[in-house]
Amino acid sequence: MNVTTKDFINEAKLLIGARRRRCLFFGAWSCALVALCLTCAVSAQSARQSSKRPLHAPDVIFVPTPMETVMEMLRLADIKPDDVLYDLGSGDGRIPIMAAKLYNIRAVGIEIDPKMIEVARARARQEGVADRVRFINADLFRAPIGEATVVTLYLSQTLNLKLRPKLLRELRPGARIVSHDFTMGDWKPERVVRVPWQNLYRTVYLWTVPPRHALHRGRAPSRSSK
Repeated sequence: MNVTTKDFINEAKLLIGARRRRCLFFGAWSCALVALCLTCAVSAQSARQSSKRPLHAPDVIFVPTPMETVMEMLRLADIKPDDVLYDLGSGDGRIPIMAAKLYNIRAVGIEIDPKMIEVARARARQEGVADRVRFINADLFRAPIGEATVVTLYLSQTLNLKLRPKLLRELRPGARIVSHDFTMGDWKPERVVRVPWQNLYRTVYLWTVPPRHALHRGRAPSRSSK
């Protein structure tokens, strides 16, 4: 087969053009892939940053409950082996952690600040109870609490009153509610205990959710309904 110089040059040009087109294609594809990776990295970073922001500003500032008061709250709740404790506004997780550690029960902390959730989870791992304690980043007014048989609170008088209808609506009869320092308004507690603290004292209140027929649209149950 005879090949002229002209034919050889034309063939060479075709090969060079094809290689250039392949290079351009793969170069553009590589650029697109790099751009996609950068976009994913930025999105992941944004998601991590947003996950550390509260769902909304906390209603109260975090003030840790003294450990002596924690112990009295748990004692007053009369915890049984099959109880499930929910701490609403769990902060650094000390109440659920101590409940799991001392009574070997399941406990859940509901906390709106994701930074405090991280602190609580680290403490649970440190105390060896991470398999029994769960911390949920959520608004306590929206979180389901129906499985709780014990609820602990250290919020404020205003929040306790706002929360009372939810507690009476979602908790089963017989569930115990223990509040540090704040009452439930005209719903009278069954027990009140003062815990010495420095030169003062902390107050712990106990209520028991009454039977359904005793409830009247979230109003305070009477003592006769127990």
